[in-house]
Amino acid sequence: MEMFYYLVFGAMSVVVAVLEFSKNNKDRINTSTAFNAFKNNYLVVYSLMMAGDWLQGPYVYFLYSQYGFSKGDIGRLFIAGFGSSMLFGTVVGSLADKTGRKRACITYCITYILSCITKHSPQYKVLMVGRILGGIATSLLFSAFESWLVAEHNKRGYEQQWLSLTFSKAIFLGNGLIAIFAGLFGNMLADNLGFGPVAPFDAAACFLAIGMAIILSTWSENFGDPSESKDLLTQFRGAAVAIASDEKIALLGAIQSLFEGSMYTFVFLWTPALSPNDEDIPHGFIFATFMLASMLGSSIASRLMARQNLKVEGYMQIVFAVSACTFLLPLVTGFLVPPSGEKGGSISFAGCIQLFGFCTFESCVGIFWPSIMKMRSQYIPEEARSTIMNFFRIPLNIFVCIVLYNVNAFPITVMFGMCSIFLLMASILQRRLMVVAELHNKSKPEDWTSLKERDTEAEPLNI
Repeated sequence: MEMFYYLVFGAMSVVVAVLEFSKNNKDRINTSTAFNAFKNNYLVVYSLMMAGDWLQGPYVYFLYSQYGFSKGDIGRLFIAGFGSSMLFGTVVGSLADKTGRKRACITYCITYILSCITKHSPQYKVLMVGRILGGIATSLLFSAFESWLVAEHNKRGYEQQWLSLTFSKAIFLGNGLIAIFAGLFGNMLADNLGFGPVAPFDAAACFLAIGMAIILSTWSENFGDPSESKDLLTQFRGAAVAIASDEKIALLGAIQSLFEGSMYTFVFLWTPALSPNDEDIPHGFIFATFMLASMLGSSIASRLMARQNLKVEGYMQIVFAVSACTFLLPLVTGFLVPPSGEKGGSISFAGCIQLFGFCTFESCVGIFWPSIMKMRSQYIPEEARSTIMNFFRIPLNIFVCIVLYNVNAFPITVMFGMCSIFLLMASILQRRLMVVAELHNKSKPEDWTSLKERDTEAEPLNI
């Protein structure tokens, strides 16, 4: 079965390479030199930020177990992280619109570096503080950087279509190449060089410090609504009114929560799904394959978004429907493939089928990230961008906390079936979003210039 992993990984690498090097003029966007410098600066910073995040992921649970904590204790630490992201992270992330997005990005670096430092302590209370800081940092990572990019892109007068290029490249690098690099680099530090499981957290802090230095020296500040007359409560109320009064924003938030909730549930479930009888599966190799699949998806997304006649709202319906089908595979294989009672061994035939489905889902994740970023840039108002984006994360974090708390209460197939239903709902809501957006565009009044020209040409009335 070891050959099977190499074949999957090799095939995925070839497909990604072919897609990237076979782009024609229709798949490329012609940009200016100034924009390329701006884009590359952001991509370097974003890659460093994601490296700081990816280096920690594979070793958090392992480090806690090495300190002697039980599964229940570790679960409470994880719940504290998601709960912190929902409560404190929402407040801190929303302050970005008022106090400045650059400051929020710097706050992310400082907060996450402090979280990394706490990993040196085996004290449960210190680790709990670290999880709370990490939750705040996560909210900033997924709101402040995107908000700064969109505002700065528009402030500099670059074409709107160029924004999709930055999004797709950021996902290709940050959620693809950097994730693979982080996994290999972290493994080298912790295992090959013998520095132990805390070493990847120290490396993450170094990458975050480098990224912070670049932000301080090269980024300019931008704001959402810097009005001093608006306190945080007023800002929250304004964001809530915007979501309630604009169906497009509400639909976008629901779609994001349904997909990301299913995605984070998948993070917890893929290992027991592929090894129900404690099969010996190469976790690191499978993780790298998933990241390659995500790179494949982001490469496909860059081609799709480069076509001006192709709408994001249209193809994302298909992406969500395909994602829903992939999560039905554990249920289908459970019925069609006889279960093996033998403990250990290599991955089963049912596991191979599920692995193919999971790679397909990760490709959908790669398409989802730049596509949802583009839709957010179109529909979310600039003055409350970070606040609204953090509002979207509240139902997501509630959902993940509930799943974590009840992860042993339901069979894996039931959990995947539930996620499949959520993804199907996301596809239906995406269809509704496309219809509402088209109706909105058709109902837009003529611009002032055309109205003025029409009034000038009209015959005067005889009274």
